[in-house]
Amino acid sequence: MRVLALDTCLSACSVAVLDGERTLAWASEPMERGHQERLAPLTREVMERAGLAFSDLDRIAVTLGPGSFTGLRVGLAFAKGLGLALDRPVIGLGCLEVLAAPYAAAPGRTLALLPGRGDAVCRQVFEGGLALGPPVLGEVADLGALDPVARIVGAPHLAGEALPGAARVPASTPDAAIAGRLAASRRAEPLVPLYMRPPDARLPGGRAPP
Repeated sequence: MRVLALDTCLSACSVAVLDGERTLAWASEPMERGHQERLAPLTREVMERAGLAFSDLDRIAVTLGPGSFTGLRVGLAFAKGLGLALDRPVIGLGCLEVLAAPYAAAPGRTLALLPGRGDAVCRQVFEGGLALGPPVLGEVADLGALDPVARIVGAPHLAGEALPGAARVPASTPDAAIAGRLAASRRAEPLVPLYMRPPDARLPGGRAPP
């Protein structure tokens, strides 16, 4: 199973190409802006290093958020366009799941945490590689109710003094290679983006973009 995986949801532009469990090529560049200009060239570079043509791919993986409106849409639009051009399935994965995945075999619960709007945080709890509920946008003050938690990943500093018994894993962005491994065994489903906050842009009539 050859998978091209993309992540542009947060503060990096990341691309990985995998053949089964083996990562053929990988690149990640920190950036707050500029995903749109960098994603296509970076993808070409990584594909060349992997020694594959785009037609060699079996599927495409892309993170769906939570993330910024612009960055998330860049990755999603690119993945959907590539999937359509190649007639390959596009598999969407949540950033929180990708962040928690390395600890699927570790004992205890993993809390994946990312910044939301204002003082809010986006959170999701996992145990044994399974989500114990959907992503939630809430307040830091609510985190104590999630105990027991063994570790906090993503942006653990956002937890403040909540959950003092949980290990704080260094802050990170989703790893495209991990997203690719998760996507290899998933069935394609409708791609629904998850934003950290509603987009500022509006369609005619004041409607938010889909």
